[in-house]
Amino acid sequence: METLLQPPRTLMEVFDMLPEGTHAELIDNRLYMSPAPTSFHQKILFAIAKTLAGHVEGRHNGEVIIAPFDVKLDKSRNAVQPDITVILKSNPNQIVEGRYSGVPDLVVEILSPGNKDHDLIVKKDLYEKFGVQEYWIVDPETKLAMGFSLQEKQYRKIGEAIGSIYSPLLQAGFEF
Repeated sequence: METLLQPPRTLMEVFDMLPEGTHAELIDNRLYMSPAPTSFHQKILFAIAKTLAGHVEGRHNGEVIIAPFDVKLDKSRNAVQPDITVILKSNPNQIVEGRYSGVPDLVVEILSPGNKDHDLIVKKDLYEKFGVQEYWIVDPETKLAMGFSLQEKQYRKIGEAIGSIYSPLLQAGFEF
């Protein structure tokens, strides 16, 4: 536990002071907090992350990181914890000393029962604005996966399937 020498002056400073493992995100300078995910959510997350890591890390093309893991999209107003973050070696921003600042290449979010609009609207708009190349949203109840690819600075729907994802960015398909 840290001793507070001076009060935080920005919400990013508040975010940086939260205890490790706190499920919190800062989006457009608004702090969002949510409870821990359900076991069903985590099982889907693990299945997808395992197949993604097998492909990305198995080919030494980059890293696959699961939440909780902070992704600071900018220095002052936006820090998120995507369920799955993919950072390719070709990305100019890499993980340094266990932390990441920049825009990941691919993000997967698993919907939470009481807060679907957060991933379907708020975070989709945020990832589009910052230029995340590919964004997948998965409904853990139905296993429906919807994919979006950044084309001319806007997301275009690239796929929708039950229990599988095809990533044009990674040029591979994944079943879960």
